[in-house]
Amino acid sequence: MSSRTELSSWKNLIAHQRDMDAVHMRDLFAQDENRFQSFSLQLDDLLFDFSKNRITDKTLNLLTALADQVGLAEKIDAMFSGAAINTTEHRAALHTALRNRSSRPVYVDGLDVMPEIRNVLAKMQVFSDAVRGGSWRGHTGKAIVTIVNIGIGGSDLGPRLVVQALECSSTSHLKTIFISGVDACQLEITLQHLDPETTLFIVASKSFATAETMLNAKAAKDWLVDSLGDATAIANHFVAVSANRSAATDFGIDADGVFELWDWVGGRYSLWSAVGLPIAISVGMDQFEELLAGAYAMDEHFRSAPWDKNIPVVMALLGVWYTNFFAAHSYAVLPYDPSLRLFPGYLQQLDMESNGKSCTRDGAELNYATGPVVWGELGMDSQHAFYQSLHQGTAMVPCDFLCAAHSATESYADHHRWLLANCMAQSKALLTGKTAQEVREELLATGVSEAEIERLTAHKVFPGNRPSNTILYRQLTPQVLGSLLAMYEHRTFVQGVIWDVNSFDQWGVELGKSLAKDLNEELIRDGSVEGHDSSTNGLLNRCLNW
Repeated sequence: MSSRTELSSWKNLIAHQRDMDAVHMRDLFAQDENRFQSFSLQLDDLLFDFSKNRITDKTLNLLTALADQVGLAEKIDAMFSGAAINTTEHRAALHTALRNRSSRPVYVDGLDVMPEIRNVLAKMQVFSDAVRGGSWRGHTGKAIVTIVNIGIGGSDLGPRLVVQALECSSTSHLKTIFISGVDACQLEITLQHLDPETTLFIVASKSFATAETMLNAKAAKDWLVDSLGDATAIANHFVAVSANRSAATDFGIDADGVFELWDWVGGRYSLWSAVGLPIAISVGMDQFEELLAGAYAMDEHFRSAPWDKNIPVVMALLGVWYTNFFAAHSYAVLPYDPSLRLFPGYLQQLDMESNGKSCTRDGAELNYATGPVVWGELGMDSQHAFYQSLHQGTAMVPCDFLCAAHSATESYADHHRWLLANCMAQSKALLTGKTAQEVREELLATGVSEAEIERLTAHKVFPGNRPSNTILYRQLTPQVLGSLLAMYEHRTFVQGVIWDVNSFDQWGVELGKSLAKDLNEELIRDGSVEGHDSSTNGLLNRCLNW
């Protein structure tokens, strides 16, 4: 059993939750007219408002005491210094080094990795400039028009999110497409609309052996060679992002077309590396560097700010407060910014693959909750879907609202004003709710009969007192986006420290992948399948029969 529940700070929080359980945030705001100023933090153009939470100064003090008692400061130092904090894989977790804008060295096994990182960034600059400028030519001499990134998981979600998020500010003539999974229809439709003479494929796989990625890459290679009639065309139309240079060159990719990855870069933390090559090509290396600068600014804030003034730390502690002391089993991420449509899905991998664990770093079984379900959708769309449950359902679902004060475009100002108004209205409604008395008065003012009022009141009551954070930023620039992504990375790391889990491995994805290899062979056999559970046998045999 884990010792976390035996900590004095943990026990103090249990007792404090009993005191807070019946407290309504309406009263907290009524008692303190400066609550927003007391419970909001800002870093450059990013504001974090956490005043709409079921907390007081005492709550925050007790939570930061927990952070101290689990040794958070030492864990942060270990991560940034290059220690092998990924204990099950004996690796460092140095995504922060990828965006290190200082002259500080970062050591892994006694070697400063910063020169290698800068070399790869310089190579990305040269290559992305050549593709964007038209000097990188395809096999027949034509300039590249379309970029196709082939990857899965972190090699897809991160760069796909950033490319879409910055699309409105991009001036590139290039089209960027992402292929993941093994959907034959997606691949066929994508290839049908490509011109092989003007298409560049980026194969992103650290091992260069990821089954789904390599299946897609081989299909794309066969299509290209069949279309152009020359296997040497691969060198002009394929590059790789990988730690396995030899496998990439065996595939046919020129050695100079392999962009290096390192084993201390986790997939879901890798968009800051050469995995971000489609970002650099799509929006330009200057904007990619701004993305790194924004993340670095958040890194420095995270390393230096005291816990109660530290945005990622406060975010993480609030999540622990609700997960472990209010039994909230999920939280919703609700962007009121269409550029962040993919953000909830990106965070699902970041958070749930990192902290969806049931044993401690030392292998002991946990006796408390970790890794709540992360879910969400664009706010304006989801207001007409699941907000009913957020407002009047029986489960507490803490929410993060995200919105830009200014749109990325100057057109249609009234549209953006509506986004802002709706974002703030929803967080206010979750806070205040609507009492039965308020419902009665509202209905009475509209001339509704007493009998109808009695019939409708319970249905129109909103309990309120439902917690939310609002992340407001001036505009979604590459720098702000970098800070935003790094903020959630560090939030995830801090929660992993609090819960005593390894946030940098993902053994839970292995079993299904391993079984799929065996079942794939079953689907090409003759005769009926036996030897599995009855459900798996039945499903396989029905597929074979059909």
